[in-house]
Amino acid sequence: MDAVEEVKTRLAIEDVIGEYVQLKRAGRNWRGLSPFSNEKSPSFMVSPDKQIWHDFSSGKGGNMFSFIMEVEGVDFKGALEILARKAGIDLEQFRTAGSRTGGPNKERIYEALELATKFYQVQFSKHQPTLKYVLQKRQFTKETALEWRLGYSPNNGSALLDYAKTKGFTEKELQQAGLTAKSYRGGLQDMFRGRLMIPLQDAQGRVIGFTARIMTDDPNAPKYINTPQTVLYDKSRHIYGLHLAKESIRKDKFAVLVEGNLDVIASHQAGVRQVVATAGTALTEPHLKALSRFTGDIRLCFDADKAGVAATERAIPIASRVKVSLSIITIPSGKDPDELIKQSVEAWQQAITKQEYALDWLIARYQQLLDVKSAQGKREFTDVLLPVVRGLSDPVERDHYLTRVSEILGVSKDALDQKFVNDEPVVQKRRIKASQAQLDTQFIENQRAQDNFLSLMLMRQTLREFLTIITPDMMYTPSGMALVQFLQENPDFHGKLDQSKPLHKALESVASEEASVQSLIDYVKIESLLYEELYQSLELNELHYEAARLQARLIATYVKTKKQALADQMATASDSQMHTLLEQVKIYDQLLNEVKGAARGESKKG
Repeated sequence: MDAVEEVKTRLAIEDVIGEYVQLKRAGRNWRGLSPFSNEKSPSFMVSPDKQIWHDFSSGKGGNMFSFIMEVEGVDFKGALEILARKAGIDLEQFRTAGSRTGGPNKERIYEALELATKFYQVQFSKHQPTLKYVLQKRQFTKETALEWRLGYSPNNGSALLDYAKTKGFTEKELQQAGLTAKSYRGGLQDMFRGRLMIPLQDAQGRVIGFTARIMTDDPNAPKYINTPQTVLYDKSRHIYGLHLAKESIRKDKFAVLVEGNLDVIASHQAGVRQVVATAGTALTEPHLKALSRFTGDIRLCFDADKAGVAATERAIPIASRVKVSLSIITIPSGKDPDELIKQSVEAWQQAITKQEYALDWLIARYQQLLDVKSAQGKREFTDVLLPVVRGLSDPVERDHYLTRVSEILGVSKDALDQKFVNDEPVVQKRRIKASQAQLDTQFIENQRAQDNFLSLMLMRQTLREFLTIITPDMMYTPSGMALVQFLQENPDFHGKLDQSKPLHKALESVASEEASVQSLIDYVKIESLLYEELYQSLELNELHYEAARLQARLIATYVKTKKQALADQMATASDSQMHTLLEQVKIYDQLLNEVKGAARGESKKG
């Protein structure tokens, strides 16, 4: 048995999801409010029999692994690790002998960092200067200090090292955790000494490192130091505070990124909890991808200094690739978030809702910094902004900003286009697969129509006449496309859903990279759950009417999309090409009329 199967045998899906969603028994299934939308009537279903969940409000669904991936914002590996911990399973036993040897033991490093956190917390409770700084100067409450697990590292050289050794940790393990470093004399000493300790936690709340602020006035020492890169901590991927912010981000549908960890703590204490931080202004693609799992609206609150402007320049093309909306929050009077919060929580709440789209903010910023009326100013303005515009993935957005820059500078669009093309770096472009855009309302509705239609086709063989003019490309997901193909190739399939092996074998022929056999099995189970919830009690004539209605909707949307694509081609088509395109339009119109006629017939019969 592999790790995945072991997790499934030890954990019940209703227990796993019940930690996140309040579930109530609904016959053989469980029902609750969706964690992915603000619905008031519960439409989130969990089926213990099928080991499947489905959210009717968003169209999302799957097994316990996909739920953890959605709600925790992790990949499959991360979900497996979380569920293995819940099940009390040591994943090391499932790794090959070769993969277990030589590298750091992650669990031991987690344990060392947890030990260090508790050690620092105890020292913090005894160190009056640090307590005074946190509780009086920063105005954090004791509850806040406990929630964020703030601590203090003694300044005697090896306090943590000596303590950890008594608890069975080796010097090598402590080095691998980033807790010790070599001293100038050659031996080991504590990495952090005489500092306020701010634990860095992953999205599940496990400590992976520390940020440490010096507590003495030492001009020769850095104010802040971080854990060096380890097997657990990578500053280009870590988002501070995400473990406590993710629910608010998902609920409020936006995230605020600030520079300082203490700014994050201050905002959370003030009740504004969708706030997180990166290591300074070094915003990376992994950062934005991690946040995009929770929201497509990212708002930066960096200083408007040179570093902040440069960070914005770097971040705009990244945000365009990741398909998130990046905007800027400007704080009045140049304060940092912590200062503004101390002055007025309401002012901070208002500031985060008055965001400005990042590229608009950047253009306005350089209009203030440069003399855009002079030839030199125009050159510098375009030198800075054109590379940023070039990084936009959407051609319409690129053209919009090229036009705007030409209007600001009072130069012709042709001249700007020429510089835009001439200055383009000659590099081998690597194709980047765009991440899935955030689900919008229209997509959810379209996917819902697909899923409802296919649940009828799967569970009622007598309705499969409605599949005759449906093609896989009329569906919206890889699993939907594969299921259409499967049902058309296997019209007599009656769905042995209780037998995974026959179902597994039956679906092999249509599986693909996007829709694996396992994902198709899960999708078939979701479809059967949908049928049970929506259609099981309806009469056959009602099911006929519903199938015809859904078929007409799917085809109407498909035809609309295809005709729009043809219209775009007609804008530049020659006379001969135009004739061919018009013939294709007629074919789509005929298809639509045929379906509408059939739907009207079903309506009259109903």
